[in-house]
Amino acid sequence: IAPMFRLQWEEVQNAYVILYPEGMVKLSASAGETLKRVDGNNSVGEIIKDLEAQFEGAELADDVIKLIEVSRDNGWIRTR
Repeated sequence: IAPMFRLQWEEVQNAYVILYPEGMVKLSASAGETLKRVDGNNSVGEIIKDLEAQFEGAELADDVIKLIEVSRDNGWIRTR
């Protein structure tokens, strides 16, 4: 997560959120599950593999890649 943003569980929202100086973005359950794995150490492939193991039978590659792209475009994360 980029320095000016913070990912955290928000009990009141019952969801993960991205916090930033101007506000907050409430994430869907799947987006929260994905972004909590973005730690600078795991590759996108490893994140996909982990999620597909947790949610057996789901093919998540396209959705994860799309979320990573949207997150990068919004400045929430930085990719190498």
